[in-house]
Amino acid sequence: MKDHSITIPLKRFLLVEDCPTDWRDFDLYLFRDENVAFYVGQSQLAFDRVWEHLLGGFKGHSIVGRFVWVNWPRSMRFIVELLSSQSEQFDSVGNDLSASERLLIERWAPCFNVSQNDQPTSLPNSYLLPNAPFRRRRSLKALIHEAERAVKTEDAKLWLQSMDGANPSASK
Repeated sequence: MKDHSITIPLKRFLLVEDCPTDWRDFDLYLFRDENVAFYVGQSQLAFDRVWEHLLGGFKGHSIVGRFVWVNWPRSMRFIVELLSSQSEQFDSVGNDLSASERLLIERWAPCFNVSQNDQPTSLPNSYLLPNAPFRRRRSLKALIHEAERAVKTEDAKLWLQSMDGANPSASK
């Protein structure tokens, strides 16, 4: 298997209801922003496990899920990365799932992974801690609707930029 992964902003991940067929081989996942990893995990189906974290965050069953929701709407820009332990990047550990997860934890030193992580990265001060009160407690449906609006706005801007690039004489 060649090195492949899916890197998707959380706001777009929230709009994917069912796991796409070509994502079913991903058994590792990473929650991060542009600079810091928050959590690395493994699961037979990483897509479903990411959703379990997100849903569990509302009830406090998942620290990373809770972290996402207390930092909403800023967390819409978080990145969800799905990877396969069978890809070439994990050949050095025999493509073993647990060893691949350890390798990612060593590489990223995520804030919320405490086991197998000698020096977790400190959570940037710009983020609320997972035990902070919800600022905007809403239903998952309402949050997904917000994410959908943000994606549509972003896509419209990208479309306009591409149209300006296609027509250099267009006024800006």
